[in-house]
Amino acid sequence: MNSFRKIPINCDLGEGMPVDAAIIPFIDEANIACGFHAGNSLTMRTTIAHCLSHQVKIGAHPSYLDRENFGRTVVPLSPIEIYQLVQKQIHILQKIAAESGAKLNHVKPHGALYNESAKNETVAHAIAKAVFDLDPSLILFGLSQSHSITQAIKMGLRVANETFADRAYVEDGSLMPRSQIGAVHEEVDQVILQVNDLQNGFVKTSLGHKIALTSDTICIHGDGPNALAFAKKIHGL
Repeated sequence: MNSFRKIPINCDLGEGMPVDAAIIPFIDEANIACGFHAGNSLTMRTTIAHCLSHQVKIGAHPSYLDRENFGRTVVPLSPIEIYQLVQKQIHILQKIAAESGAKLNHVKPHGALYNESAKNETVAHAIAKAVFDLDPSLILFGLSQSHSITQAIKMGLRVANETFADRAYVEDGSLMPRSQIGAVHEEVDQVILQVNDLQNGFVKTSLGHKIALTSDTICIHGDGPNALAFAKKIHGL
């Protein structure tokens, strides 16, 4: 029995990477860029079509309007601006999905917006409210045990505590900043070990300590150079 598949695997897709179509057969959930940090209507349609072919659940991957920095730089916005930003992107993907008779399953913020939501209650609340007001049946993916999750639960949304196969963790359960060496796992063996740990309810921090972590879905970043290898290996174990 494949223990690694007890927790669904998700991947950030539609960001213009050449391996998207090859990754999709090996994942359960796709977070599709909505054009604000990457992607366009063509990549959205193409990614949705591939997902439908492989029974992969479709989700929106909204970000700050920041194509120059791939959505990984914080853009100062008010709560209402964040609310509108998120709703606009979900609506874009909803419309394109509907053309194929598909319905969105979830929403997962991207990059800096995701990280801000994890640590900032105001940002987390604005995102959760945007999702709830647009479609309360959607699941909100957020960093495990963070403000993203607690604010969404208070709003009445279903949530998925998300963990990461290919990112290093620090002692408080947050992700190591990408600016630090070792923040992104580059070796298949590292990813396999971390997924195995996550399946067992914990993760090892960058200092080697074990911390308990709820994991409802595990992410692989589709823009990583070894994303396809990671997806294949986890799927095949």
